[in-house]
Amino acid sequence: MRRRPAGSGPLVLGAALLAAGGLAGCGGDQDADRARTASVPPALVQSGVDPAAVRVVRTWADTLRRGDVATAARSFAVPSLVANGGPPERLTTSAAILAFNQSLPCGARLVRADRAPRGFVIATFVLTERPGPGACGSGTGATARTAFRVQDGRITDWLRVQDLPRAETSPV
Repeated sequence: MRRRPAGSGPLVLGAALLAAGGLAGCGGDQDADRARTASVPPALVQSGVDPAAVRVVRTWADTLRRGDVATAARSFAVPSLVANGGPPERLTTSAAILAFNQSLPCGARLVRADRAPRGFVIATFVLTERPGPGACGSGTGATARTAFRVQDGRITDWLRVQDLPRAETSPV
């Protein structure tokens, strides 16, 4: 396992993301991008984004949206760092990663991927209903953004970030 230099780890980025706008729960701007759930725009991946990381994120989201939570959870490395409406938490077992994925009430369709510092990709999703427990409810059709770090084909960091109005999103 590779060691990260001091001051460059996911907790530092997580704190920076929290300070910049906070974590968002399921939901977001209810009027934004409802019509975009049917197709992915041609400019999904912005310049400088690792296409292999985007494939992992898209596969995770597509699998979760189909309701296959166990397979979606296998997209994560053990351990992984997650934050979804609370402080970052290190998940150190496959069971904890499965429970985290089960706790997500919405499915998601990837609509954009932007480069971010320290090897992160900011993924923008349109939220959907998904089979299984939980209900996305009024969050369906809203956008949500998550910072992902992918290493060796697995998600190592999943940090929910503030959803920005469409006019404010741009590649880093």
